[in-house]
Amino acid sequence: MKKILLIALDLDGTLLDSKKCLSRRNEEALMECMRHGIEIVPCTGRLWQGVPDFIRNLPGIRYAITVNGAVIEDVQKHQVLDERKMSWKQAAELLKQAAGFQTMYDVYVEGKGFGESRFMDHMERYGISPELQKMIRSTRRMVPDVIEEITRLAMPVEKINFFFGDPEERLRVRKSLLERGDVIVSASFSNNLEINAPGAEKGKALERLAKYLGIEMPQTMGFGDGENDISLIRRAGIGVAMGNAEECLKAEADYITVTNDDDGVAAVLEKILQQSELQ
Repeated sequence: MKKILLIALDLDGTLLDSKKCLSRRNEEALMECMRHGIEIVPCTGRLWQGVPDFIRNLPGIRYAITVNGAVIEDVQKHQVLDERKMSWKQAAELLKQAAGFQTMYDVYVEGKGFGESRFMDHMERYGISPELQKMIRSTRRMVPDVIEEITRLAMPVEKINFFFGDPEERLRVRKSLLERGDVIVSASFSNNLEINAPGAEKGKALERLAKYLGIEMPQTMGFGDGENDISLIRRAGIGVAMGNAEECLKAEADYITVTNDDDGVAAVLEKILQQSELQ
């Protein structure tokens, strides 16, 4: 096995525990990897501004893959290296189609999240956990009408989030979106859908970043737990699924670690570090 030089990490359900916290053991493993010259890359459906400060402020983190691969950033230089976005007109059309469903939605535009109070004040209706509600509220700007806002801005859209209180409705919307064939449809949770432009996948973004850094794909590792991590697990040199991961992801993984609440990331990184010291 080639020496690992880049590790891409999903956050929610993977690096972070169920309370959205970074354990001391995981943090120490990340810092030790970076001391060994390994690039640690957050690889998340979140915006960079929505990544917790305790991750953003870790010394040594240089790059991030955000919004499911729609954006690759040099976060130290505040420079976008690559982006794959949908037009605001396409995003507005998709949101108008959702008007007939009992669906909560918000959008990401230019590194900012926009939502409506009619949804944000009633997130429990859409099966959103208290921890996730807190994160959503802290990362969204309230506007009277999201569709009107993206029309006014007339700027490319990074991602659309849908949340559903009814699982059957979620299936119907998913089917309708997939039939379009012009967007990527994935999910981080059992009650949501995430809509991105073609090419905005974590695995493809990892390939683009690795090429930019001159790193071969067998020298990469990816960690994840959800459906939107499948491309990451498939394309990374070593794909690691968490013990709490969805079964569809475990089926794609090269290795399954313990859960995010049991420091599953550190359990693997400690082994990688031991092997590095032996080389």
